[in-house]
Amino acid sequence: MDDFLIRALLAGIGVALVAGPYGCLVLWRRMAYVGETLAHTALFGVALGLFFEFDLILGMIVAVAVAALLLGLAQRDKRLGSDAILGILASLTLAAGVIIVSATTARLDLFAYLFGDILSVSVRDLVALYAAAAVALAALILMWRPMLAATLHDELARIDGVRVDLVNLLLMLLLALVIAVAGRMVGILLVVALLVIPAAAARRFARTPETMAVLAALIGAASVVAGLWGSFRWDAPTGPSMVVAAGALCLLVWLVPRRRAA
Repeated sequence: MDDFLIRALLAGIGVALVAGPYGCLVLWRRMAYVGETLAHTALFGVALGLFFEFDLILGMIVAVAVAALLLGLAQRDKRLGSDAILGILASLTLAAGVIIVSATTARLDLFAYLFGDILSVSVRDLVALYAAAAVALAALILMWRPMLAATLHDELARIDGVRVDLVNLLLMLLLALVIAVAGRMVGILLVVALLVIPAAAARRFARTPETMAVLAALIGAASVVAGLWGSFRWDAPTGPSMVVAAGALCLLVWLVPRRRAA
């Protein structure tokens, strides 16, 4: 294998290992549209980084983190529905990002950021990816019980002493980190698919939340391998190929009949 294929494989597996467990929380909380909104905000971060001439990945992380904070605060206001808040933020940030990019003199391959350019991943990108993934996974392991309790029943979690608002805010920030880093690899518009699809496939056979998180990571990694192979075999775009592979695996999983307990 060529070096760029090995780096792409390592990058995709790194994204899958961290996106799978977080995707389970996204699925349990019915937050798929939140992930989509944060992904759109990532393009706005790219535009800001380009306009002010600083690192584009850093711009993505900052923009998505700020959006996560705003969403966490705005969702407390019951006067405007959550769906409306998400729709407004997603539309405004995506449109503003495109306008800012078009206003700059620098050239930017928007297709690469929207749909991914995993084949161009460098060693430096890999180090940054695995460092961010390690932070996100370590935080998830440490906060798993409070996050799970807040996800299943927030009122009971409050009674048990869980600081639900703080846990929810931390989850949003960690999800922002995952989306910003993964978006650079598989694309801003496709990163939510790798969060949701492997988790949906894992739900078919998982009996415990922990099992579902592990299965989602493994299914995501298998999707990366299959997508990369299919992209190389048929000369197809790599990021979309990974998402199609994940969708195919999810369909196959749900078509397999479950064994009934004896």
